[in-house]
Amino acid sequence: MKLSAGDTLLMATRNKGKTAEFRAAFAALGVTVADLTEFEGGKDIPDIVEDGDSFEANATIKAKAVSLATGLPALADDSGLCVDALGGAPGIYSARYAGEGAGDAANNAKLVLELRAAGASVPAAEAGGAPDPLSTARFVSCLVVYKPGGDTLSAEGAVEGVITGTPRGEGGFGYDPLFWLPSHGRSMAELSVAEKNAISHRGNALAELLRRLNAPETGQ
Repeated sequence: MKLSAGDTLLMATRNKGKTAEFRAAFAALGVTVADLTEFEGGKDIPDIVEDGDSFEANATIKAKAVSLATGLPALADDSGLCVDALGGAPGIYSARYAGEGAGDAANNAKLVLELRAAGASVPAAEAGGAPDPLSTARFVSCLVVYKPGGDTLSAEGAVEGVITGTPRGEGGFGYDPLFWLPSHGRSMAELSVAEKNAISHRGNALAELLRRLNAPETGQ
């Protein structure tokens, strides 16, 4: 798949912060990035049911729905936390782990409760200095670009860490206070915005997506 200078890429989001991040990244390709708040008719696109069984499936559902509704190439992402001691949960259910409409505090409390109930722990040699280490884990993000006609390109990024039963830090959101980074000796919620962006799963996925978009096409 290729995007050319002058193309418009419509993001399947109304999150202005996310839009700004992707707009800056695609500027080097000469591609204009817009979101559903900026595109005429974008506000008329109904909420999209994400009923896929993977991050890639959900991102594809969103990108395809927006592309078909507008006739433009569309970009969507899906992300979440995968905890090893829970078999990869909460995964695609990360945002609603404690139920529909549950907030960060409820999701975090359920995660710690389930890990303690499972008797989960991490050997000190693998914990990277995490206080009360309960499980290794990773944040995962999948990005999908869908073009009219069905051409699709996806890329995934991740950042590895350890879930701690003792939350640290006031920054970030979601599971950040429980996600300890052995590489930094701090939780994700203790990083500055610049530090977080430099290592984030979404940033890693975006770098891989741009690499694939720039890769030369090979013949069969």
